[in-house]
Amino acid sequence: MLKSILLVGAGSFVGGALRYVISLLVRPSGGFPLSTFIVNIAGCLLIGLLYGLFSRFSTTSGSLCLLLTTGFCGGFTTFSTFSADAVRLLRAGDYGPATAYIALSVAVCIAFAALGMWIGAQIARN
Repeated sequence: MLKSILLVGAGSFVGGALRYVISLLVRPSGGFPLSTFIVNIAGCLLIGLLYGLFSRFSTTSGSLCLLLTTGFCGGFTTFSTFSADAVRLLRAGDYGPATAYIALSVAVCIAFAALGMWIGAQIARN
């Protein structure tokens, strides 16, 4: 258990650090968050590739998988995990849960981000 936690933590550190480096190198274009967009696309491609490779070897719970998917990709972008979960639901034919998961994740997360920004602004104003 501790080994798994450390692997995820190490991967998260590297993924988060790389995301930050990319944000320094890629500047927004016309207000569009280009670095975040690039990171999300790259993270989704990478987590899909990794899950595809690991499933070929019949393991998605080994140490390397934890380090690279939950750790690195999770630290790099949680959008990659969301996307992989949605694809797994769709591939399993669970279209109702997949649709609900996708729609609710986007709508609720955006609403909660807005709520958090509003609360932060209220606190900062006082």
